[in-house]
Amino acid sequence: MRRATRETSVQAAAAVIAPAAKRLDANLQELTDRIGEASIVLIGEASHGTHEFYAVREQLTRCLIGDHRFRIVALEADWPDALRVHRYVTGRSDDRSASEALGGFRRFPRWMWRNRVMEDFCDWLKQWNQQQAPGDHAGMFGMDLYSLRGSMDSVMEYLRAVDPEAAIRARQRYSCFDPFGSDPHYYGHATSSGAAEPCEDEVVAQLVEMRDRHAQLVAGDGSDAADESFFAEQNARLVVNAERYYRSMFRGGPRSWNLRDEHMADTLAALAEHFDHGRSKMVVWAHNSHLGDARATQMGARGEWNVGQLMRERYGRRVYNIGFSTYTGTVTAALDWGDPPARRQVRPALPGSYEALFHQTGLDRFWLDLQAGGASTELLREPRLQRAIGVIYRPETERGSHYFHAALPAQFDAIVHIDETRALEPLERTSEWVAGELPETYPSGL
Repeated sequence: MRRATRETSVQAAAAVIAPAAKRLDANLQELTDRIGEASIVLIGEASHGTHEFYAVREQLTRCLIGDHRFRIVALEADWPDALRVHRYVTGRSDDRSASEALGGFRRFPRWMWRNRVMEDFCDWLKQWNQQQAPGDHAGMFGMDLYSLRGSMDSVMEYLRAVDPEAAIRARQRYSCFDPFGSDPHYYGHATSSGAAEPCEDEVVAQLVEMRDRHAQLVAGDGSDAADESFFAEQNARLVVNAERYYRSMFRGGPRSWNLRDEHMADTLAALAEHFDHGRSKMVVWAHNSHLGDARATQMGARGEWNVGQLMRERYGRRVYNIGFSTYTGTVTAALDWGDPPARRQVRPALPGSYEALFHQTGLDRFWLDLQAGGASTELLREPRLQRAIGVIYRPETERGSHYFHAALPAQFDAIVHIDETRALEPLERTSEWVAGELPETYPSGL
């Protein structure tokens, strides 16, 4: 009886949602128009390996660049790797193809950015930029902070070209990390446990020197020199924040998450300020967990903040925030950290989740305006489970690993639901990915 009552309740709720759902049309015009005068558009994803999330996000971004003069695309990606792509799409690179330009993404999980949708988007953006004046190009940048070693290398490479003596000083400071090898986790563990002294003073001194000498380094050399100095300074800032991040990882609590998302939000602010004195329009691509306002989720209750919350606090109504969801299908994800990508079955969403409610509408592809008011918005304000799949998918512990409570209308301005989705195609198709996930009955089930 209780189950029947629950199912009746879900059906009644779905009957309220369905009339408010808007068809996800071929050109996304209605959704693009709803963004209105917003100048910062956050476009999420409910997993790091779903084709439709990437494809719709890419299509929306093309519209925002082509029709609404958005000029910055910021990714949940490492700064030096994405900067190589930026050089390619703006015609400043020797890379001969998008696949080659995406070659900087070597760290796990490569498929997040080395995939077919990204390849197509980079080629489109390069061609679009070729038809614009140089000052009107759209660029692509990373905002994450995992690239401690790569960013140190980039700082020294820049300084060797413009100021060899400064490069020697940078090398001396960064040599503090040499005893810990190439994996920054060793550094974090050693310093947080007291087995080694941190390199905080050295990396801060390097950033301060670069900021102090910025005007001297770019004097009289035009906008390209100013851009290169800015790019190098962002790498030096990343080193400062990454050093803090890796030390904080072993201390527990929300500090490491908060450091990472604050770095990403500060990177967005720095990009906007550098390219158009704070007036540049930007699109941000990252996981729902980074872009949906943390105050509306269990994350906020744990003391965590995220990019979505910070951008709303800093920029208010200039921000428009779009999330994604799916009920079932396949996803590209690893079995464990560092494993090759596999094409895995996504279990049907749990009862009581937003995804299960949207499935009950019987609609396959739609979006909801979560700020429109009315009965549907009020119904969705009741906190429900929401699924989040990262680079690892563990269906055997689905509830604990992939679900948290959220209040959707306070989290996003709009939600895109695609009921059945398929796995994102990596540029490197491993045998595990091609084979897909074997049935649970294998090898005994025929």
